[in-house]
Amino acid sequence: MIQFIDQALLAELSASAAQLPRRRMHRNFHPDETYPAHRLLVAIEPDSYVPPHRHLSPAKDETLLILRGSLGVIFFDQHGVVERYTILRAGGETLGVDVPHGVFHCVMALEPGTVIFEAKAGPYSPIGPEERALWAPAEGDAGVGAYLAGLRVVCLGIAA
Repeated sequence: MIQFIDQALLAELSASAAQLPRRRMHRNFHPDETYPAHRLLVAIEPDSYVPPHRHLSPAKDETLLILRGSLGVIFFDQHGVVERYTILRAGGETLGVDVPHGVFHCVMALEPGTVIFEAKAGPYSPIGPEERALWAPAEGDAGVGAYLAGLRVVCLGIAA
């Protein structure tokens, strides 16, 4: 089935994400979790927390493209020290990033209504213990707000 990605779809996805407790929502284009190529939209709000993680499988490189809003993408060493970061802005200079497997990274929306396109190999496999960043708070931990605020300073250079 042909599916168009238009402004109405992005707006609908963003509105839905804003209503959810995790403040993000996926719209998959692949038919199921076992499919070999995962392609999806992710709407994410500024207060959504995606914990730093890595994908160890050589087949799990991932590509992110910004469609709406802006997204901070932060890369860490194995101890949690920020090694590099970039800001993806719809219509801006940097529109995407290809994240190699094995690299600790996280993303954070820098403005409401942010939507990205993500592509990586399937099938789906949850993040394993060795892929989690043990130096960062887990989703739902009490320290998430302060950690997110620190990452926002890294991306924007100012306290938000």
